[in-house]
Amino acid sequence: MHNRCIPVKPSTNTFMSTESSLPGTPASTPLYARIADLLRQALAGGALPPGMVLLEGPLSELLGVTRNPVRQALRELENEGLVARFDGRGMLAGGASETPLRQPLTPGMLGMGDESEPVRKAQGWEHIYHAVEHDVVHLSVFGAYRLNEVELARHFGVGRTAARDVLLRLEGLGLVGKDERQRWIVTPLDERRIRNLYQLRWLLEPAALAAAAADASAEEIAVMAQRLRRAKARYPRLTRAELDGLEHDLHVALIGRCPNDSIVESLQRTRCVLTLSKHVLGAAAPMPNEDPFMQEHLDVLEALARGETGQAQEALRRHLEASCLKIVERVRLVQERVPAPRLPYLA
Repeated sequence: MHNRCIPVKPSTNTFMSTESSLPGTPASTPLYARIADLLRQALAGGALPPGMVLLEGPLSELLGVTRNPVRQALRELENEGLVARFDGRGMLAGGASETPLRQPLTPGMLGMGDESEPVRKAQGWEHIYHAVEHDVVHLSVFGAYRLNEVELARHFGVGRTAARDVLLRLEGLGLVGKDERQRWIVTPLDERRIRNLYQLRWLLEPAALAAAAADASAEEIAVMAQRLRRAKARYPRLTRAELDGLEHDLHVALIGRCPNDSIVESLQRTRCVLTLSKHVLGAAAPMPNEDPFMQEHLDVLEALARGETGQAQEALRRHLEASCLKIVERVRLVQERVPAPRLPYLA
Protein backbone atom coordinates (compact mmCIF):
# COMPACT_ATOMS: atom_id res chain seq x y z
CA MET A 1 0.00 0.00 0.00
CA HIS A 2 1.29 3.44 -0.88
CA ASN A 3 2.12 5.77 2.00
CA ARG A 4 0.72 8.71 0.05
CA CYS A 5 -3.04 8.73 -0.36
CA ILE A 6 -2.89 10.47 -3.75
CA PRO A 7 -0.47 8.58 -6.02
CA VAL A 8 -0.45 10.79 -9.12
CA LYS A 9 0.14 14.45 -9.84
CA PRO A 10 -1.69 16.52 -12.48
CA SER A 11 -0.10 18.71 -15.10
CA THR A 12 0.90 22.18 -13.98
CA ASN A 13 -1.28 23.63 -16.79
CA THR A 14 -3.88 23.59 -15.12
CA PHE A 15 -17.58 21.70 -7.66
CA MET A 16 -30.15 19.34 0.38
CA SER A 17 -32.06 21.77 -0.02
CA THR A 18 -32.83 24.50 2.50
CA GLU A 19 -36.22 26.01 3.17
CA SER A 20 -36.58 29.44 1.60
CA SER A 21 -39.54 31.79 1.45
CA LEU A 22 -41.67 33.49 -1.15
CA PRO A 23 -44.57 35.66 -0.04
CA GLY A 24 -48.01 34.94 -1.37
CA THR A 25 -47.38 32.81 -4.45
CA PRO A 26 -49.62 29.73 -4.83
CA ALA A 27 -47.84 26.39 -4.56
CA SER A 28 -49.53 25.31 -7.82
CA THR A 29 -47.54 27.95 -9.73
CA PRO A 30 -44.53 26.45 -11.58
CA LEU A 31 -41.35 26.68 -9.55
CA TYR A 32 -39.49 28.84 -12.09
CA ALA A 33 -42.44 31.29 -12.10
CA ARG A 34 -42.37 31.54 -8.30
CA ILE A 35 -38.65 32.27 -8.39
CA ALA A 36 -39.18 34.89 -11.10
CA ASP A 37 -41.94 36.47 -9.00
CA LEU A 38 -39.68 36.60 -5.96
CA LEU A 39 -36.95 38.33 -7.98
CA ARG A 40 -39.45 40.79 -9.49
CA GLN A 41 -40.64 41.78 -6.01
CA ALA A 42 -37.07 42.14 -4.74
CA LEU A 43 -36.18 44.37 -7.70
CA ALA A 44 -39.34 46.47 -7.44
CA GLY A 45 -38.95 46.96 -3.70
CA GLY A 46 -35.28 47.89 -3.90
CA ALA A 47 -34.13 44.97 -1.73
CA LEU A 48 -32.04 43.68 -4.63
CA PRO A 49 -29.51 46.43 -5.49
CA PRO A 50 -29.34 47.63 -9.12
CA GLY A 51 -26.29 46.11 -10.79
CA MET A 52 -26.20 43.10 -8.46
CA VAL A 53 -24.65 40.17 -10.34
CA LEU A 54 -27.13 37.29 -10.21
CA LEU A 55 -25.61 33.82 -10.61
CA GLU A 56 -27.49 30.55 -10.92
CA GLY A 57 -25.36 28.76 -8.31
CA PRO A 58 -25.78 31.15 -5.34
CA LEU A 59 -29.47 31.65 -6.15
CA SER A 60 -30.14 27.91 -6.27
CA GLU A 61 -28.23 27.39 -3.01
CA LEU A 62 -30.17 30.13 -1.24
CA LEU A 63 -33.55 29.01 -2.53
CA GLY A 64 -32.92 25.30 -2.04
CA VAL A 65 -33.68 24.40 -5.65
CA THR A 66 -31.76 23.10 -8.65
CA ARG A 67 -30.27 25.43 -11.24
CA ASN A 68 -32.81 24.68 -13.98
CA PRO A 69 -35.77 26.65 -12.54
CA VAL A 70 -33.39 29.49 -11.61
CA ARG A 71 -32.12 29.57 -15.20
CA GLN A 72 -35.71 29.66 -16.51
CA ALA A 73 -36.63 32.46 -14.11
CA LEU A 74 -33.65 34.59 -15.14
CA ARG A 75 -34.46 34.03 -18.81
CA GLU A 76 -38.03 35.23 -18.21
CA LEU A 77 -36.81 38.36 -16.40
CA GLU A 78 -34.34 39.00 -19.20
CA ASN A 79 -37.20 38.93 -21.71
CA GLU A 80 -38.98 41.51 -19.54
CA GLY A 81 -35.91 43.76 -19.42
CA LEU A 82 -35.54 43.41 -15.64
CA VAL A 83 -32.13 41.73 -15.84
CA ALA A 84 -29.51 41.80 -18.58
CA ARG A 85 -26.44 39.95 -19.76
CA PHE A 86 -23.08 41.68 -19.53
CA ASP A 87 -19.40 41.00 -20.20
CA GLY A 88 -19.13 38.45 -17.42
CA ARG A 89 -20.93 35.47 -15.89
CA GLY A 90 -24.49 35.82 -14.68
CA MET A 91 -27.09 38.54 -15.14
CA LEU A 92 -27.16 42.16 -13.97
CA ALA A 93 -30.13 43.21 -11.86
CA GLY A 94 -31.81 46.27 -13.33
CA GLY A 95 -30.34 46.20 -16.83
CA ALA A 96 -27.13 46.40 -18.81
CA SER A 97 -26.52 50.08 -18.01
CA GLU A 98 -25.86 49.30 -14.34
CA THR A 99 -22.34 48.96 -12.94
CA PRO A 100 -21.72 45.32 -11.91
CA LEU A 101 -22.01 44.87 -8.16
CA ARG A 102 -20.46 41.66 -6.85
CA GLN A 103 -21.32 40.86 -3.25
CA PRO A 104 -22.73 37.89 -1.34
CA LEU A 105 -26.42 37.27 -1.97
CA THR A 106 -28.44 37.32 1.26
CA PRO A 107 -32.03 36.24 2.07
CA GLY A 108 -32.87 39.87 2.81
CA MET A 109 -32.00 40.87 -0.76
CA LEU A 110 -34.78 38.56 -1.94
CA GLY A 111 -37.28 39.82 0.62
CA MET A 112 -37.23 36.47 2.38
CA GLY A 113 -38.28 36.45 6.03
CA ASP A 114 -39.08 33.91 8.71
CA GLU A 115 -42.86 34.36 8.31
CA SER A 116 -42.99 33.93 4.53
CA GLU A 117 -44.37 30.92 2.74
CA PRO A 118 -41.79 28.48 1.36
CA VAL A 119 -40.64 28.68 -2.24
CA ARG A 120 -41.77 25.10 -2.46
CA LYS A 121 -43.24 22.75 0.09
CA ALA A 122 -41.00 20.00 1.37
CA GLN A 123 -41.53 16.88 -0.71
CA GLY A 124 -42.13 13.46 0.79
CA TRP A 125 -38.58 12.23 0.29
CA GLU A 126 -37.12 15.25 2.12
CA HIS A 127 -38.78 14.23 5.40
CA ILE A 128 -36.85 10.95 5.55
CA TYR A 129 -33.70 11.77 3.59
CA HIS A 130 -31.39 12.54 6.51
CA ALA A 131 -32.29 9.35 8.39
CA VAL A 132 -31.79 7.14 5.33
CA GLU A 133 -28.53 8.88 4.43
CA HIS A 134 -27.28 8.28 7.99
CA ASP A 135 -28.18 4.57 7.78
CA VAL A 136 -26.64 4.07 4.34
CA VAL A 137 -23.39 5.88 5.21
CA HIS A 138 -22.87 3.56 8.17
CA LEU A 139 -23.70 0.50 6.09
CA SER A 140 -21.26 1.54 3.36
CA VAL A 141 -18.18 1.06 5.55
CA PHE A 142 -19.14 -2.58 6.18
CA GLY A 143 -19.63 -3.69 2.58
CA ALA A 144 -22.34 -4.11 -0.06
CA TYR A 145 -25.92 -4.52 1.16
CA ARG A 146 -29.11 -4.86 -0.85
CA LEU A 147 -31.91 -2.41 -0.03
CA ASN A 148 -35.60 -3.20 -0.43
CA GLU A 149 -37.41 -0.13 -1.77
CA VAL A 150 -40.85 -1.36 -0.64
CA GLU A 151 -39.66 -2.09 2.90
CA LEU A 152 -37.89 1.27 3.05
CA ALA A 153 -41.17 3.02 2.23
CA ARG A 154 -43.08 0.89 4.76
CA HIS A 155 -40.52 1.47 7.53
CA PHE A 156 -40.71 5.26 7.21
CA GLY A 157 -44.42 5.41 6.44
CA VAL A 158 -44.03 7.08 3.05
CA GLY A 159 -45.02 6.21 -0.49
CA ARG A 160 -42.79 4.17 -2.74
CA THR A 161 -42.15 7.24 -4.90
CA ALA A 162 -40.64 9.07 -1.92
CA ALA A 163 -38.46 6.05 -1.10
CA ARG A 164 -37.25 5.85 -4.70
CA ASP A 165 -36.50 9.59 -4.75
CA VAL A 166 -34.30 9.23 -1.67
CA LEU A 167 -32.39 6.35 -3.25
CA LEU A 168 -31.92 8.27 -6.50
CA ARG A 169 -30.39 11.18 -4.59
CA LEU A 170 -28.09 8.85 -2.68
CA GLU A 171 -27.10 7.34 -6.02
CA GLY A 172 -26.09 10.82 -7.17
CA LEU A 173 -23.72 11.06 -4.20
CA GLY A 174 -22.16 7.68 -4.96
CA LEU A 175 -23.65 6.00 -1.88
CA VAL A 176 -25.90 3.48 -3.63
CA GLY A 177 -26.21 1.94 -7.08
CA LYS A 178 -28.00 -0.90 -8.85
CA ASP A 179 -26.87 -4.45 -9.54
CA GLU A 180 -27.29 -6.38 -12.78
CA ARG A 181 -30.91 -7.13 -11.85
CA GLN A 182 -31.66 -3.45 -11.17
CA ARG A 183 -31.84 -3.95 -7.39
CA TRP A 184 -30.60 -1.21 -5.06
CA ILE A 185 -27.19 -1.91 -3.53
CA VAL A 186 -25.18 0.08 -0.98
CA THR A 187 -21.86 0.96 -2.62
CA PRO A 188 -19.05 -0.12 -0.25
CA LEU A 189 -16.84 2.70 0.98
CA ASP A 190 -13.67 0.71 1.54
CA GLU A 191 -10.09 1.97 1.57
CA ARG A 192 -9.49 1.32 -2.12
CA ARG A 193 -12.58 3.26 -3.15
CA ILE A 194 -11.77 6.13 -0.78
CA ARG A 195 -8.32 6.46 -2.32
CA ASN A 196 -9.77 6.35 -5.83
CA LEU A 197 -12.33 9.04 -5.00
CA TYR A 198 -9.68 11.27 -3.49
CA GLN A 199 -7.47 10.81 -6.51
CA LEU A 200 -10.36 12.09 -8.64
CA ARG A 201 -10.89 15.04 -6.30
CA TRP A 202 -7.15 15.79 -6.30
CA LEU A 203 -7.16 15.96 -10.09
CA LEU A 204 -10.38 17.95 -10.54
CA GLU A 205 -10.96 20.21 -7.54
CA PRO A 206 -7.90 22.47 -8.02
CA ALA A 207 -8.91 23.11 -11.63
CA ALA A 208 -12.50 23.76 -10.54
CA LEU A 209 -11.26 26.09 -7.81
CA ALA A 210 -9.32 28.23 -10.28
CA ALA A 211 -12.37 28.54 -12.54
CA ALA A 212 -14.71 29.25 -9.62
CA ALA A 213 -12.36 31.84 -8.09
CA ALA A 214 -12.73 34.05 -11.15
CA ASP A 215 -16.43 34.30 -10.33
CA ALA A 216 -16.26 34.67 -6.52
CA SER A 217 -16.11 38.14 -4.99
CA ALA A 218 -13.54 39.22 -2.42
CA GLU A 219 -16.41 39.69 0.05
CA GLU A 220 -17.61 36.10 -0.34
CA ILE A 221 -14.13 34.71 0.23
CA ALA A 222 -13.65 37.00 3.24
CA VAL A 223 -16.95 35.84 4.79
CA MET A 224 -15.97 32.17 4.41
CA ALA A 225 -12.52 32.84 5.89
CA GLN A 226 -14.01 34.70 8.85
CA ARG A 227 -16.36 31.79 9.58
CA LEU A 228 -13.35 29.48 9.66
CA ARG A 229 -11.41 31.76 12.03
CA ARG A 230 -14.33 31.94 14.44
CA ALA A 231 -14.79 28.17 14.31
CA LYS A 232 -11.08 27.58 14.94
CA ALA A 233 -11.28 29.76 18.05
CA ARG A 234 -14.16 27.64 19.40
CA TYR A 235 -12.82 24.20 18.42
CA PRO A 236 -13.59 21.52 19.59
CA ARG A 237 -16.84 23.05 20.88
CA LEU A 238 -18.45 22.69 17.46
CA THR A 239 -21.35 20.55 16.32
CA ARG A 240 -21.15 18.12 13.42
CA ALA A 241 -23.59 20.39 11.57
CA GLU A 242 -21.22 23.35 11.98
CA LEU A 243 -18.27 21.33 10.71
CA ASP A 244 -20.32 20.11 7.76
CA GLY A 245 -21.24 23.71 6.97
CA LEU A 246 -17.57 24.69 6.86
CA GLU A 247 -16.80 21.78 4.52
CA HIS A 248 -19.75 22.86 2.38
CA ASP A 249 -18.40 26.42 2.04
CA LEU A 250 -15.25 25.39 0.19
CA HIS A 251 -16.00 22.05 -1.42
CA VAL A 252 -19.61 22.65 -2.48
CA ALA A 253 -20.57 26.34 -2.46
CA LEU A 254 -17.29 27.80 -3.77
CA ILE A 255 -15.98 25.00 -5.96
CA GLY A 256 -19.54 24.38 -7.18
CA ARG A 257 -19.38 27.74 -8.98
CA CYS A 258 -17.01 26.26 -11.53
CA PRO A 259 -18.64 26.92 -14.93
CA ASN A 260 -17.63 23.49 -16.27
CA ASP A 261 -20.73 21.39 -15.53
CA SER A 262 -18.93 18.15 -16.41
CA ILE A 263 -16.34 18.73 -13.68
CA VAL A 264 -19.03 19.67 -11.16
CA GLU A 265 -21.06 16.55 -11.96
CA SER A 266 -17.98 14.31 -11.66
CA LEU A 267 -17.18 15.79 -8.25
CA GLN A 268 -20.76 15.25 -7.13
CA ARG A 269 -20.07 11.51 -7.25
CA THR A 270 -17.25 11.93 -4.72
CA ARG A 271 -19.46 13.68 -2.16
CA CYS A 272 -19.95 10.45 -0.22
CA VAL A 273 -16.60 10.98 1.54
CA LEU A 274 -17.83 14.34 2.88
CA THR A 275 -21.11 12.71 3.86
CA LEU A 276 -19.22 10.08 5.85
CA SER A 277 -17.53 12.70 8.03
CA LYS A 278 -20.83 14.53 8.51
CA HIS A 279 -22.36 11.46 10.14
CA VAL A 280 -19.46 9.86 12.02
CA LEU A 281 -17.17 12.69 13.21
CA GLY A 282 -17.81 13.29 16.89
CA ALA A 283 -19.94 10.13 17.07
CA ALA A 284 -18.56 6.77 15.90
CA ALA A 285 -15.22 8.51 15.24
CA PRO A 286 -14.07 10.90 17.98
CA MET A 287 -13.50 14.58 17.39
CA PRO A 288 -9.72 14.94 16.86
CA ASN A 289 -7.69 16.87 19.42
CA GLU A 290 -6.41 19.19 16.72
CA ASP A 291 -8.27 21.21 14.09
CA PRO A 292 -9.35 18.58 11.51
CA PHE A 293 -9.32 20.82 8.41
CA MET A 294 -10.04 24.48 9.18
CA GLN A 295 -6.48 25.80 8.86
CA GLU A 296 -6.09 23.90 5.60
CA HIS A 297 -9.26 25.55 4.26
CA LEU A 298 -7.99 28.92 5.47
CA ASP A 299 -4.73 28.42 3.57
CA VAL A 300 -6.77 27.99 0.39
CA LEU A 301 -9.03 31.00 0.97
CA GLU A 302 -6.24 33.31 2.10
CA ALA A 303 -4.25 32.50 -1.04
CA LEU A 304 -7.32 33.31 -3.13
CA ALA A 305 -7.76 36.58 -1.23
CA ARG A 306 -4.18 37.52 -2.16
CA GLY A 307 -4.89 36.72 -5.80
CA GLU A 308 -2.48 33.76 -5.72
CA THR A 309 -4.61 31.16 -7.48
CA GLY A 310 -1.72 28.75 -8.05
CA GLN A 311 -0.87 28.79 -4.34
CA ALA A 312 -4.54 28.19 -3.52
CA GLN A 313 -4.60 25.18 -5.84
CA GLU A 314 -1.49 23.72 -4.23
CA ALA A 315 -2.93 24.30 -0.74
CA LEU A 316 -6.09 22.50 -1.83
CA ARG A 317 -4.06 19.52 -3.11
CA ARG A 318 -2.22 19.29 0.23
CA HIS A 319 -5.53 19.48 2.08
CA LEU A 320 -7.08 16.69 0.01
CA GLU A 321 -4.08 14.42 0.50
CA ALA A 322 -4.23 14.91 4.28
CA SER A 323 -8.00 14.51 4.28
CA CYS A 324 -7.79 11.16 2.48
CA LEU A 325 -5.63 9.69 5.23
CA LYS A 326 -8.04 10.98 7.90
CA ILE A 327 -11.06 9.46 6.15
CA VAL A 328 -9.35 6.08 5.87
CA GLU A 329 -8.67 6.21 9.62
CA ARG A 330 -12.27 7.22 10.40
CA VAL A 331 -13.60 4.25 8.45
CA ARG A 332 -11.30 1.95 10.42
CA LEU A 333 -12.59 3.41 13.71
CA VAL A 334 -16.21 2.95 12.68
CA GLN A 335 -15.55 -0.67 11.70
CA GLU A 336 -13.88 -1.33 15.07
CA ARG A 337 -16.30 0.50 17.35
CA VAL A 338 -19.75 0.28 15.78
CA PRO A 339 -21.61 -2.86 14.70
CA ALA A 340 -23.06 -2.95 11.21
CA PRO A 341 -26.59 -1.51 11.34
CA ARG A 342 -29.46 -4.02 11.30
CA LEU A 343 -32.15 -2.28 9.29
CA PRO A 344 -35.65 -3.54 8.51
CA TYR A 345 -35.34 -2.51 4.87
CA LEU A 346 -32.27 -4.64 4.09
CA ALA A 347 -33.13 -7.35 1.58
